Amino acid sequence: MNQPPGSAEGPHAAHPPHQALWLWVMCLTGVDYFSTLGYQPSIAVQNAGLLAPLATVVLVLLTLFGALPVYAYVAGRSFEGQGSIGMLARLVSGWPGKVMVLVLLGFAATGFVITMTMSAADAAVHLIENPNWPWRGAGWSPTAQQVGVTVLLLTLLGAMFLRGFREVIGVAAVIAGVYLALNLVVVGAGLKYLADHPGKWSAWVARLEAGQWYLPHNPLGAVAGWGGMVAVSLILFPKLALGLSGFETGVAVAAHVRGRPDDDPRHPAGRIANTRKLLTAAAVIMSFYLLTSSVVVSTLIEPAEITPVPAEGGYPRDAADRELKHVEDWPKLPAAGRALAYLAHGEGEGPIAPFCGPTFGTIYDVSTIVILWFAGASAMVGLLNLVPQYLPRYGMAPEWARATRPLVLLFTAIAFVVTLAFRANVEAQGGAYATGVLVLITSACVAAVIDTWEHRAGPWYRRLSWPLAAITLVFVYTTVANEVEKGFQGLLIASCFIAAILLTSLWSRVARSRELRFAGFRLADPESRFLWDTIRHLEVTVLIPHRPGRRTLADKETQIRREHRLPDDLMVVFVEVELADASEFANQPVLKVEQEEGRYIMRITGASSIAHTLAAVGLEMAKVGRPPEIHFGWTDETLLSGTLGFLLFGEGNVPLLVRELIREAEPDESKRPFILISGTA
Repeated sequence: MNQPPGSAEGPHAAHPPHQALWLWVMCLTGVDYFSTLGYQPSIAVQNAGLLAPLATVVLVLLTLFGALPVYAYVAGRSFEGQGSIGMLARLVSGWPGKVMVLVLLGFAATGFVITMTMSAADAAVHLIENPNWPWRGAGWSPTAQQVGVTVLLLTLLGAMFLRGFREVIGVAAVIAGVYLALNLVVVGAGLKYLADHPGKWSAWVARLEAGQWYLPHNPLGAVAGWGGMVAVSLILFPKLALGLSGFETGVAVAAHVRGRPDDDPRHPAGRIANTRKLLTAAAVIMSFYLLTSSVVVSTLIEPAEITPVPAEGGYPRDAADRELKHVEDWPKLPAAGRALAYLAHGEGEGPIAPFCGPTFGTIYDVSTIVILWFAGASAMVGLLNLVPQYLPRYGMAPEWARATRPLVLLFTAIAFVVTLAFRANVEAQGGAYATGVLVLITSACVAAVIDTWEHRAGPWYRRLSWPLAAITLVFVYTTVANEVEKGFQGLLIASCFIAAILLTSLWSRVARSRELRFAGFRLADPESRFLWDTIRHLEVTVLIPHRPGRRTLADKETQIRREHRLPDDLMVVFVEVELADASEFANQPVLKVEQEEGRYIMRITGASSIAHTLAAVGLEMAKVGRPPEIHFGWTDETLLSGTLGFLLFGEGNVPLLVRELIREAEPDESKRPFILISGTA
């Protein structure tokens, strides 16, 4: 295919992203994924009681045999960082596809923004709960201090990203490595202590067998025995969904993973393989820590230090004897939100290792605070990869949304608003975070099922990937169960993000509808290029738009010559525009120029708007020689129907819109094509 006239590469050719070894990129995604160890073990106990290790086993199995295979498949289809959203965007076209993408971007924004705010808030918890915090007991309330520290951490995160991606990825590798090493020390010390004190394990088992589960709500009522425990754990594991947070980010940064030098850009096998290594390594590492930390916390920390739920179960009550069904309303306990830090400080019954105490605990706190603060980096990377790929390309964001620094400032400002709205409460944001994570994973499952169906042949039972379909059903259940449990709180918060994206996108699309948005034509063949150059250099070029199927070219020519009083010896050029996906904002249609019965015919296919295409043809021809004349017949379109047809379907009152587009695009009147409208019908 020849390069297009007007713009060989389009107006927005992007610089290739910085790429690094997959292990270092894993550390960037891992600062989000791994940092959940700062709060996940205590949240697991708060939601699943002493059944947390059993529920975590279910979560780990779903991670390794559910989410990981799905995202390994997604990685092969979205190696440019499109993720599951990009897969679905390719599979569902038109306005339904665009709306679906905007909704999924709303859920993605929910997950990524809440990752930034919740992680920074939990970092603030670790900071102000540290014994060395100098303002303990000062005039500021703990809530005010937490909000202030959270906003400061978010500000520092935004400043870090203004320096660029290369610096961020290097810092992430150091932060993640140190944090994982310290957690290995804490968890290892806990497991050794448990081996040396088997009574702790026996006490945990005895409590389980006695029904002392510290469970806020037992979904099966009065059940007993290990079979009942397993059944309850299968129902409760969606409450631990925060432990699935790293997968969408892992594929969102795939463009930054270095492949092999001989990779084919159309299917970089090396980069895909390395992205799968990234996903596998992160899943295995996190599964190990989720399981071991859950066991250590559930057996070595007294439940009353984490949760106010009584041993026999039921929600805690306030001073007025009212049930407190929301975790964020529960009284703050010493190990809540910082269970592993609690062990590192040697708090509780005593240190689990000789080195556990204020000094080691402070070192652990510093590492936790840093990685929680930096967890927003992976979320920011996800947003910076997703938003420019869709919103500006759909015409649903200003052009500056393609630039990194304005987006960093915008997302940081949004994070400030969310932090103030939630008063930097970690537990209050957990539902929204889990909703964003689970919806994106479910969308990845759906995309994988549809994509495998499209690439297979034969009967439906052979085209359907039964393993992927089964995984999809599990995640649909997990998502619904999480929403029901949280009273649809997460969906409500995500709806605010979705509504904001939809409304601002609609406004931007309408505001930018009069942009020429011309990325150039692709000439179909050498003959078309020759005829195109010939037509552009005619002394007088008369263009006549023609819609195939309504009338023959001969009838159209007779009518236009009569109504516009064109002499028979003046050559005219017919322009036929075939719309493809009218919901696309800008594209590069294919231009084929032919001669039939002595007439020149430009056939343009793959266009998203008739008016924009005709205006682009006229302006391109005006660049050499005399501007052409574009002759239209009369239209009966009203202003309202014409505008709606233009915005939604790429048609509408074409003559008026072509004139307005040319006026907006070309300030020099002498270079504007002439628009002539005549006729009685």
